[in-house]
Amino acid sequence: MKITVIGAGGVRTPLVLKSILARQERLGLTELALMDIDAEHLELIRALSTPLLEAGQAAFHTLWTTDAREAIRDADYVLTTFRVGGIASRVVDEQVPLRYGVLGQETTGPGGFAMALRTIPPILEYVEQVQALAPNAWIINFTNPVGLVTEAIINRAGFKRAIGICDNPPTMHRAIASFLNAQPDEVFLEYFGLNHLGWVRAVHYRGRDVLPTLIAEIKNLGEVLDLPFDPGFIKALGMLPNEYLYFYYRNREAVEHILQAGQSRAQQIAPLVQRLFEKLQRIRQAGGSVAEMEAAYREYHHGRDVTYMSIETGSKVHDASPEAELGQAAEGYAGVALEVIGCLSGGETGVLVLNVPNRGAIVGMEKQDIVEVPCYLARGLVRPVAIGSVPDHALGLMKQVKEYERLTVEATVTGSYGTALKALALHPLVPDYAVARQILDDYIEQHGDLLPRLS
Repeated sequence: MKITVIGAGGVRTPLVLKSILARQERLGLTELALMDIDAEHLELIRALSTPLLEAGQAAFHTLWTTDAREAIRDADYVLTTFRVGGIASRVVDEQVPLRYGVLGQETTGPGGFAMALRTIPPILEYVEQVQALAPNAWIINFTNPVGLVTEAIINRAGFKRAIGICDNPPTMHRAIASFLNAQPDEVFLEYFGLNHLGWVRAVHYRGRDVLPTLIAEIKNLGEVLDLPFDPGFIKALGMLPNEYLYFYYRNREAVEHILQAGQSRAQQIAPLVQRLFEKLQRIRQAGGSVAEMEAAYREYHHGRDVTYMSIETGSKVHDASPEAELGQAAEGYAGVALEVIGCLSGGETGVLVLNVPNRGAIVGMEKQDIVEVPCYLARGLVRPVAIGSVPDHALGLMKQVKEYERLTVEATVTGSYGTALKALALHPLVPDYAVARQILDDYIEQHGDLLPRLS
């Protein structure tokens, strides 16, 4: 088996490697290709990761390369996890809408729109290379905004062997199972929605739906899940919302918190990313130890994890040990991706919440709409679980955001300014057409050549 990682110069790669090493025998992995267009970052991540591979007794050949074609050729699984323009572009994504009193967030609202405009062209180029060099491969997409990018891969490029993954639903799943003192495989979440726009409608455990009981204890459960919602609201909703719904249900509060903080999340973590790579470079040039590099990496993750959602919600930083945070992070995106590969390759079966074509799972959504629902996985098989009808308020929000996603893909591929403006104006977090135009024009000016030419 050959696994390829596109975007391996990013900070997730050591966590991906940790998950791969833990599963290498079960997967039967023979080759791992790690590719990035940023040669300097790739080399630093390689220096950080090589001792991990040696300590983990990697039994597979490892290729580090800046050549996408070499990395993709004959791959069985291609993992995509990259950010066009790096953290500097994320800062622009988030800061532009804030000037107009609109949410500035990485994947939700205008920030996700700008990120998608930059990301869809290169992802479609990678898909073309997979079609030519590894036509039987599966693409497992980590790249944000996950739902929108997966929409482009499947419904625009027509590549059907693709799955979008996110660590939010699995994190909710593990937290709920822990609250019940159960193993995750004993608990089934009836989860539905789009990526970063989902709800838990039922929690099946030992033959019954325990969600009503959990909601009755929502104060305690809310602390475990770290949900940024008032317990009374969750009780009225009758469902557990994904944390990203905070940006819809408490939008004005989120914007006010970010403006009061004087910085968005991207500005909060940009110094951490810069400091990490600078430290890795200094340690490497000085002939420093592996332990020093690993300490720098733990410090980076600790700084990132303890401040998660703190600006947006106005909450205090979290309290956890760096070792615990790294363990949880390793079982985030990377853990989900490796579980998917384990099932698709025939070693096991499972049920995971994934981003896939709806195929009738959610009544009211189109057959080919990319939705986020539980899926049954087996050798070469992905089947969404039937959810049926969902509450009108949830369906209405999903349909509006899905139309925005379709139009964003269309605008990116066709280069239509009018379609891009329509997409942004239709997003529920953008107040009107005039503000949408201001935001779009600002993005075009600031991102320059990183955006497709719109006319």
